[in-house]
Amino acid sequence: MFKILHTNGLARRGEFTTVHGTVQTPVFQNVGTLAAIKGALSTEDLKEIGCQIELSNTYHLHLRPGDEVVHDMGGLHKFMNWDRPILTDSGGFQVFSLAGLRKITEEGVTFSSHIDGRRIFMGPEESMQIQSNLASTIAMAFDECVENPAPYDYVKASCERTYRWLERCKAEMSRLNTLDRTINKNQMLFGINQGGTYDDLRIWHMKEISKLDLPGYAIGGLAVGETAEEMYHILDVTLPHAPENKPRYLMGVGTPSNIIEAVARGIDFFDCVMPSRNARHGFIFTWNGTMNMMNQRYERDPLPIDPNCNCPACRNYSRAYIRHLFKAKEMLGMRLAVLHNLYFYNELVAKIRTAIEEDRFDEFRREYSEKLAKRM
Repeated sequence: MFKILHTNGLARRGEFTTVHGTVQTPVFQNVGTLAAIKGALSTEDLKEIGCQIELSNTYHLHLRPGDEVVHDMGGLHKFMNWDRPILTDSGGFQVFSLAGLRKITEEGVTFSSHIDGRRIFMGPEESMQIQSNLASTIAMAFDECVENPAPYDYVKASCERTYRWLERCKAEMSRLNTLDRTINKNQMLFGINQGGTYDDLRIWHMKEISKLDLPGYAIGGLAVGETAEEMYHILDVTLPHAPENKPRYLMGVGTPSNIIEAVARGIDFFDCVMPSRNARHGFIFTWNGTMNMMNQRYERDPLPIDPNCNCPACRNYSRAYIRHLFKAKEMLGMRLAVLHNLYFYNELVAKIRTAIEEDRFDEFRREYSEKLAKRM
């Protein structure tokens, strides 16, 4: 399913073959939590801006419209009219974010809906059942995401429980993929490495979950309070113990610089709400750094957002016009900004793939890792 085509240092250029198409890696997954990209983008838009994988969320879709509704509509692919791979997050991070409303036991987690307050139970089996109903290409294992920093003893116990949950996820997915009512009988399970900021726990957990021989492995529990340097250190100590022949996914990360630095350490998959969320507030990523469309300096600026960009927004509209739309609170401004930012992220990983193929990734990293983090 995963083939490494070329390496440049620790950076990997690969292909991941799924029942819904082949993904070129490194890849950025465009986040559509509720089966839609916030910012009024359609699936036709996603194809135009180079999206390879769409990511949706188990917890949110379970609450509305309900995973049984999605199942009865033929699964997420038919429901949202998307014929490329979809990854569904397990709901573990949302449980983490509901810390004040949850109770964790060996069986799973009881928590209150953020919509209406009703009590919900989710464990490994329930998460797999929901994701099977959604019929995503890749299902993520149910895990506990621990805040950083957290006490060592708690993180250790959480790691051990997350491993036991992963065993249950694997068994339940194997069962579900044999059922007649299952839409995608080729659904794949990715395990998630946890361990907070403790080197020994990260290494132990990665070694243990690797023994389960899953189609892919994620690094979870980062970008939740630690510094970028701490995150990179965790990647440095953990990835040498991840299977080389399986894709590696850094969950919820991050900035363009984060992506470049993580690729340099051997990561293949990324996702983050940052490009679309920032765009909706006028915060834009360009090849010369970041910019704020609300800045008065753009009031009469006839240039596109980024003269080096070929996205639909940059091909057709000026900075002055898009700034006007934001100031007037016209939805089109938000839509054009989201189109641009997601196009930028998809183009970023495409340029990274080319740089790896041509053995010049280090040069690319030196040129862009700091530059893309600066304000214009």
